[in-house]
Parts: sequence; C-alpha cells; structure tokens
Amino acid sequence: MGKYDEVYNHSLADPEGFWSEAAEAIHWEKKWDRLIDDSNPPFYRWFVGAECNTCYNAVDRHVKEGRADQPAVIYDSPITGNKKTFTFRELQMEVAKCAGVLKQHGVEKGDRVIIYMPMVPEAVISILACARIGAVHSVVFGGFAANELATRIDDCTPKVILSASCGVEPGRIIAYKPLLDEAQGMASHKVDACVILQREQRTCDLLDGHDHDWATEMVSAEPADCVTVAATDPLYILYTSGTTGEPKGVVRDNGGHMVALKWSMKNVYNVNPGEVYWAASDVGWVVGHSYIVYAPLLNGNTTIVFEGKPVGTPDAGQFWRVIAEHNVSVMFTAPTAFRAIKREDPAAELLHRYDMAKFHTLFLAGERTDPDTLHWAEDNLKVPVIDHWWQTETGWPIGANCMGIEQLPIKPGSPTRAVPGYDIRILDPDTGGEVGRGELGAICIKLPMPPSCFPTLWNAPERYKEAYMEEYPGYYQTGDAGYVDEEDYIFVMTRTDDIINVAGHRLSTGAMEEVLADHPDVAECAVIGVADQLKGQVPLGFLVLSAGVNRSNADIVGEVVKSVRERIGPVAAFRVAAVVPGLPKTRSGKILRGTMQKIADSEDYKIPATIDDPAILDEILVALKDVGYAK
Repeated sequence: MGKYDEVYNHSLADPEGFWSEAAEAIHWEKKWDRLIDDSNPPFYRWFVGAECNTCYNAVDRHVKEGRADQPAVIYDSPITGNKKTFTFRELQMEVAKCAGVLKQHGVEKGDRVIIYMPMVPEAVISILACARIGAVHSVVFGGFAANELATRIDDCTPKVILSASCGVEPGRIIAYKPLLDEAQGMASHKVDACVILQREQRTCDLLDGHDHDWATEMVSAEPADCVTVAATDPLYILYTSGTTGEPKGVVRDNGGHMVALKWSMKNVYNVNPGEVYWAASDVGWVVGHSYIVYAPLLNGNTTIVFEGKPVGTPDAGQFWRVIAEHNVSVMFTAPTAFRAIKREDPAAELLHRYDMAKFHTLFLAGERTDPDTLHWAEDNLKVPVIDHWWQTETGWPIGANCMGIEQLPIKPGSPTRAVPGYDIRILDPDTGGEVGRGELGAICIKLPMPPSCFPTLWNAPERYKEAYMEEYPGYYQTGDAGYVDEEDYIFVMTRTDDIINVAGHRLSTGAMEEVLADHPDVAECAVIGVADQLKGQVPLGFLVLSAGVNRSNADIVGEVVKSVRERIGPVAAFRVAAVVPGLPKTRSGKILRGTMQKIADSEDYKIPATIDDPAILDEILVALKDVGYAK
C-alpha cells in the first residue's frame, strides 16, 4: 500500500481522528465540543462549539510568528503597468483599517458586505477585513450586470458595498459606478453606504451622504481587532448560477474551511510556507476565494493578484514573465488559459525568454483538461501538469493528484483519484445504484462531505436539499457525470445535463471533445447534443483552429468526423462540426454549452450574466445556420 492509499483510507475510516489532527494547524480561540454534528442530515456541521477568526489565522498569526516582513500579496497589472508588494505586517495594517472603515459604517458580526471590485489588492484587503470583524462577505465579480448585482443585493441584504470606480480590461475601461447605481435603484433592499476606490484610469462622482471615498475613509479609520466567531458561523456567501437562472448563495463556514484549505496547500499542492503561489483567476470566483486569498495566506505563502489575461496583455508570454519575475513555485489556472496561449504561441517560443527555475508544478481546473493541452504544457514546461477537479460548492479539490502525499502516475483526461475526505461513488441515474467500473454515471459524494464543503445555501435550506441532496438520498449530487476505472482514477466527462442520449445510448460529450482536441489543427473545441427526429439527439461539434492554419475547413471537419467514428464508434453518430472563431465562455473560462445547445435547437435563451464576450453568440448563430441548425 502506497502513502496515498494509507492517508485516503485513514480519512474515510476515521474522519474524526483525521480532521482533528489536521485542525491542529489552525489557531483556535476555543477548541470544539464536537467534531461533526450529524444529527440533522443533510445539514452537517464541522467543529461544533469551536471559536476562531479566519483573518487572524491568515494574517495576524504570521506577523506574530516571524513572517511580518515576508511578502504576503504581490499585485501585478500588465494592463496598467502597476506593481505593488504588501508584507504581512503591511497587509495586517491595511486590513485592520479597512475593518475599521466597515465598523464606522455600522457593520457588525453577522452583517453582510458586498464586494464589487476588480483584481486589485484592495479586493483582498476587503475580503479579509470582513473576516476580521465577523462580517459575511459576498464578492460579486466586478463589472457584473446591474440586474445580477441587484438580485444579490436583495438576497443577502448587505449593509455596505465596497467597490471601485472602474475595472480595466485589455483595450477598454469598464465603469463600475453606473452599474452599481443602477443595481441599487433596481434592488428592493437599500444599502446604508458604498465605499468607492477611485482608480486613476477613470474616477467617478460620489453621491453625498451615501458614497464615500476609499482613500479618505482609510486615513481616518481606527484599526479594528479580530472578532471571535463560531467555527460554524458563515464566512462568506458566493453566488453560483442555478439551472433555473436564479443564483444560489453557497455558504462557507469559518472553521472547517480553514482546516481543509490549510491542509490542501501542503498535501494537494505541495507548497511550503514562504513559497510564492499563484492562482491565475479572479476573486469573484471560488478559485479566487480559496486559492488567491485564503489558502495561501493561511499557509504563510506569498500570493499574487494578477490584473491581466493569458494573452493580449501584451502577449502570450505574460504567465511566464510573472512566474519568472516573482519566483512562483506553483501555479493554478484554467485549461482555457493554456489553450489560449497554445493557440497564440503553438511552439511556446515566448517561454524561452524567461528563467522559470523555481517553478515546480502546474495545476489546472475549471474545465476538463483535454489530453492535448496537458501534453503541450508538459512538453514545454518540463514540470508535472496536474489536472484536478472541484466546485464552487466544495470550495477545494474533490479529485487530484495529491503531490504532497504521493505523486501518482498521470492519466491524461483524469484528475487522478479522490482527495482524502471524499467518498466518491458513480451512481446510475435510472436506478440510483452504483454502476460498474468504467461505466458512465452521475458522480456523487457520500455524506457527510469533508470540512469546507457548503453546509447550506443562504436563506434557502429547502432549495439546498432539493438541488443537491434529494435525487440520490445520502449523497451529494455533483452535477457532473463520468466514471471510475479499475485503479480508482476518476474521469469527469461532462455535466449530467450534457450527457446526450443517441438512440438510447448514453454518451459523453467529453469523450468526443477529447478526440476533436487531438487533431493538430484544433486549438479548442466543444460538443453539444442537438435534437434529432430519428435518434432523439445527435452530437454537434464546434472547432476553433490554431493560429496560422490555412487548410480548408471542410478537410479538417472531415478528418475529425472520421476520428470520432474510429475511436468512439458509429454509435456516436458524429457527422457535423462547425468551424468558429471562438467559443462562448464565462469569465472564469467555462464553455457555455447549454446556451449553444438552445441556439442550435432554436429555443429561447437568456444571455448568461457570466458571459465574457456576448458578441461570440452571434458568430455561433451564423455558424449553426451554415450547418443547418438554429432555423
């Protein structure tokens, strides 16, 4: 038995002993009375009776324990040309003053605060300031549409909103204040005050008596101390889009969240205190919460706040520049980012400009990592490239190659095995029973889930049960479909909504995408199921070609159709693919397959609030009409 098997088996056989030991790495004001309260399933609570403060563990503790002068946060913005470093001591002071600003405006323990910010250090400071005084933060991605922001204002009823005058994107400035004002006008709940960070790229007018200038407020604020909270108290609410279009407020607690995240830094990511860790994401997403803000700081790492893109700010070598310049050890980003870099610089010529000697591991998550992208990254970076899988709801990895425990062999297309603490089962959607090895089914997690996983939805316990827990009693339904092989490797193939039924055969769109991505001229791809009178559904492919390809589209389409037929079989009924300039994605890099499906089937659809570039939908519509869909 290897080290991983030993640790994993311990986590399932003795969860109390396992997580009690992990919890020793956290500073508690008071230890727990009960490790897990399982008296009211599916509502489980970890570290019941314990008291703590997340900000103290992420910031103040390091100042006390000798890391005061170590860089805590490095801000790097290739778009504006600004860079700034905060030591743990400097971060502590900024966070304490920001917490003081919140207190000046009447924010107390349990009150909600919305943070509507771009990727600037003040976003991290705001998050930690809320945690410092026991306020519950809800970060809304900067530049989110006004109606979406209004929905979140009404749902979590914040006392204060912390925002900025604008966000900066390549080639454009997004004014936040008009969106913020419009949202407040639409919302039934009235916010007491807004504190606005004025950015030099575009300032905004402030409303007397309601809006306040960030810089002025920070100067006059009395620094606030850490407030003790219950381990089971909410730390934050993060909204994720529901299938109904109504956002779901995922709740994260304080105690279990700290324990799992701190444990994950060494055991999953193999990062030691003092190293530089970079999650190239946004604080508006769960990756930003967990692995830009909380986990690195809890572990005593330096974290990077990057305001830029993988390509275009100014070139496809920015990731390599940041890694080299800031001595990054481990990076975590979305496969989408690497597909964009590969498309712009297929030979990775820009990589050779930089010294990446300190860099030892790349982690990818957010979308399934296709084998082609994985191999490209491995071949060029010469370091392990680890696909791993998790969700907003869990807050940390479900499946991963746990590099700090034992590096297992990499199987392209798989996030390796279950992370200790997670009991993963593949269930049959028709019977609810477990399927055999290698068989496609719904990926579920046996309850109780480990610490850090969401204990409920904000003000919606019944919806929590209905959306996640009722379909398979005793299990959390991840919404993902896939299989487990003979060696317990997980293969996450698609969302359960994206399983297509071709003449009674359940097929994974992910398996087809894998074949398409293998074609040398294809940079990115997606497969959806479209309605078919004879077979119920048939697959339809979308291909984005690599830069510099000058072959005919018809030839490339013919080759990928032939490959799918050879590798998956005629049962897939894969006959049609469209070449498109780009795929519609969320700002976090997820491909909007459901929206493309609705367009193809000529159904009504709503442009998702999270979409990065709505104009791409028009191009998808044209391409679909060219191949006989979207009539």
